[in-house]
Amino acid sequence: MPPNTTASTGQQPGKSGRKKGRRARLLVLVLVLAVIAGVTGGAYWSISTVRASFPQTKGSITLDGLSGPVDVKRDGYGVPQIYASSDADLFMAQGFVQAQDRFWEMDVRRHMTSGRLSEMFGKGQVDNDEFLRTLGWNRIAKREYDTKLSAATKKYLQAYAEGVNAYLAGKDGADISLEYAALGFTNDYKPEQWTPVDSIAWLKAMAWDLRGNMQDEIDRALMTSRLGPKQIAELYPQYPYSRNKAIVRTGRYDEVTKTYGPEDATGGATGTAGTVGGTGGTPSSSGSSGTAGLQSQLADLQNVLDGLPTAVGVNGDGIGSNSWVVGGKHTITGKPLLANDPHLSASLPSVWYQMGLHCRAVSASCQYDVAGYTFAGMPGVVIGHNQDIAWGMTNSGVDVTDLYLEKLSGDGYLYGGKTVPFTTRQETIEVAGGEPKKIVVRATKNGPLLSDRSSELVKVGKKATVDTAAPDRGDGYGISLRWTALDPGTTMDAVFAMDRAKNWKDFRSAAALFDVPSQNLIYADREDNIGYTLPGKIPTRAQGYDGSVPAPGWDPASRWTGYLDEDELPYEYNPRRGYIVTANQAVVDKDTYPYTLTTDWGYGARSQRINDLIQSKIDGGGKISTDDMRQMQLDNSSEMAKLLVPQLLKIDIADPDVREAQELLEGWDYTQDADSAAAAYFNSVWRNTLKLAFGNKLPKELRVKGQCLYVDPVNTTGPADEVQKVRECGERDADQAQPDGGDRWFEVVRGLMDDPDSDWWTTPDAGPRDGADRNRDDLFARAMVDARWELTAKLGKDIDTWSWGRLHRLFLKNQTLGTEGPGFLQYALNRGPWKLSGGEATVNASGWNAAGGYGVVWVPSMRMVVNLGDLDKSKWINLTGASGHAYNSHYTDQTDKWADGELLDWSFSKQAVDDATSDTLVLRP
Repeated sequence: MPPNTTASTGQQPGKSGRKKGRRARLLVLVLVLAVIAGVTGGAYWSISTVRASFPQTKGSITLDGLSGPVDVKRDGYGVPQIYASSDADLFMAQGFVQAQDRFWEMDVRRHMTSGRLSEMFGKGQVDNDEFLRTLGWNRIAKREYDTKLSAATKKYLQAYAEGVNAYLAGKDGADISLEYAALGFTNDYKPEQWTPVDSIAWLKAMAWDLRGNMQDEIDRALMTSRLGPKQIAELYPQYPYSRNKAIVRTGRYDEVTKTYGPEDATGGATGTAGTVGGTGGTPSSSGSSGTAGLQSQLADLQNVLDGLPTAVGVNGDGIGSNSWVVGGKHTITGKPLLANDPHLSASLPSVWYQMGLHCRAVSASCQYDVAGYTFAGMPGVVIGHNQDIAWGMTNSGVDVTDLYLEKLSGDGYLYGGKTVPFTTRQETIEVAGGEPKKIVVRATKNGPLLSDRSSELVKVGKKATVDTAAPDRGDGYGISLRWTALDPGTTMDAVFAMDRAKNWKDFRSAAALFDVPSQNLIYADREDNIGYTLPGKIPTRAQGYDGSVPAPGWDPASRWTGYLDEDELPYEYNPRRGYIVTANQAVVDKDTYPYTLTTDWGYGARSQRINDLIQSKIDGGGKISTDDMRQMQLDNSSEMAKLLVPQLLKIDIADPDVREAQELLEGWDYTQDADSAAAAYFNSVWRNTLKLAFGNKLPKELRVKGQCLYVDPVNTTGPADEVQKVRECGERDADQAQPDGGDRWFEVVRGLMDDPDSDWWTTPDAGPRDGADRNRDDLFARAMVDARWELTAKLGKDIDTWSWGRLHRLFLKNQTLGTEGPGFLQYALNRGPWKLSGGEATVNASGWNAAGGYGVVWVPSMRMVVNLGDLDKSKWINLTGASGHAYNSHYTDQTDKWADGELLDWSFSKQAVDDATSDTLVLRP
């Protein structure tokens, strides 16, 4: 039986009625959505019906299962601070309150993680469900709950689930959100009870979107149809250690003790497991067997991946974050300041939910006094601070996924010279409005067989170049996935351990439990200590296998050899420089660490800019304030513009209209403000430079879907002027296409600037004798011409009306019906646009994909600055708002301020919270 829920004041919980009556109400609600969209009239009904699902925030509600009263205090932005006298009550209340604001989001998330989207949205989601069932997130989450998590964590998860179910008790879908009303018009779907496993499975979705270099593995293999090993290596240059500093700059790995030591540690860095490496390079000989020419099968895998809903962001170069911490000797307060702004896909509502969880008196029975950013659907605080410490996260980019080629047969797959039977299971996918579909999931020793989810992928390797040791390809190789998150883990334990940590030792112990996804964790405490640690379940590989390309699954030597121990992982504590910066750059210098953490770091454009901003303040004798940290988060400077603009201004432009645009760059300070015409023009020049130099030379599998070119057929021979070109159209979604313009491409272009006659500067349509676009400056000149006329078409001929923000716009879309629903429903649920400053690989990272267009793809999903000198003077902001209810006042009430770079007060102490409280709800047993 679900917990009993009654209300003494405020809105009454919904009651179930006859199916006929429910259908009538759902029809009214769908018509109401049309009313809101301006399709018809009836303002009275639209207002009353929309408000029906809004949460009760005042008065009192009785919840069976509580041991004592719980206060829920909301500020003017609807952000809740919860006060309880026991841990179980605290997390039960968290579940109830998050369900009040975000249950639709929570429900969609759990259907995604369990591969059950078809139950809600019908047959259009069957392919997604098949892939997600093959990955088996929900099954692994259940194993975590059953075998890995502590008794205390299970208790908290159970309490949270009870709180969610108390909210659901007695409610129809229309009482919960407008989306259920719309869904109910075509589907009899009814939300089911929440379980602890539903909460845990969300961590798998987060890990998937932050999984590392799997996309680069695919891309490098796909490039082989058009590019040779040397060309591919040029597109994945080595990490610039001498220019862009690694996160950890002190300490060294000790080969004798097998530990990473602090500043005065000794010991060599000559391990045999490889090097920490830069990015890319020519694939190793043993790892590249069977990878060149995998275009058809890997492209098909890419199409499957493109179709999956994202949990927190687009996987690839764009996914990242900024975080940094400055010690007290460099701050105005004399205590640390810690900043964090994770870069994730823009979603509505935001992936984050702000919240405070407070025990009235911290004790053995009630251990938490913490506030920060949570995930709706999961108990605890993920990023934030408690009364003693603060912490932030960025994606480490460590390589925790490997694709394997598998030689398949009717009886199994080849491994170690023998045919081994598959591990199999059967899954049934329920489909709203359709018949159930049964699938068989097969797995090898390396992991689930992803190729089973596509008929093309079963016929792998039609054109693959393999060495003489490879087995006959027959009908083709399959593709399996090895991934750390496919093993049960303890990340949920880590969340609670961090929430109650009191010092660096506690924090490091908590971090050791944070196995997936691997994150950069920064730390500060009120005793003026700062630190960094790299946690995670990080695999080690045999010599010759670096995870950069798919490996031969039939060779036992290609399997992972183990995992790095906690003591072997890099960390830093109170470095002499007095600050630590993490922004997806290399974790540690290649000369001080023996293991390959990844071959695909971010290239450090953002991180080095943050380092420079901090160091310049220190060198100038200044002290850093909370607002200085905020201003650094908003830095819009383009590192690529600093490199290219001086060269662009040297080029003689004859066309007066193009010359007029070129003049915008004269005296420009390289700042990408939303109102900047120069930023608009430069970014268009950058986009066209990438298209001419690289984009038009990449295989169709990497180019934007629908963009077509006439190209030389693959494997053609004979004189170039006699080759009959063929029409070839791109196949990738715009936000995943290449070249995306991120900091990897910055490094590619930087490396070519001193080679003006490189073949990369030759445009594909430059004939063998015409002499046009045959060198760097010719290509730059053409890019400036193309940019001028592209912006004329988009923004008008008058350059005085141009601005970066007119091109670089953010649209917030509800991630389900806001993208797939009918037009009027999308209008009702979605918001925007906002004209944004910032750009790709800038600190203010409003990312865009240069291959696909100028629209914002990913954003700082939240911003925070924690002041360890006075926690009540900390600041924060969310991308959208607390509420997931369209037309609630807190749906997007933070977005305007977020776009303007403002931060809100972050109350923490009891007095500060009371002073900020607008509404108080009491939950009673």
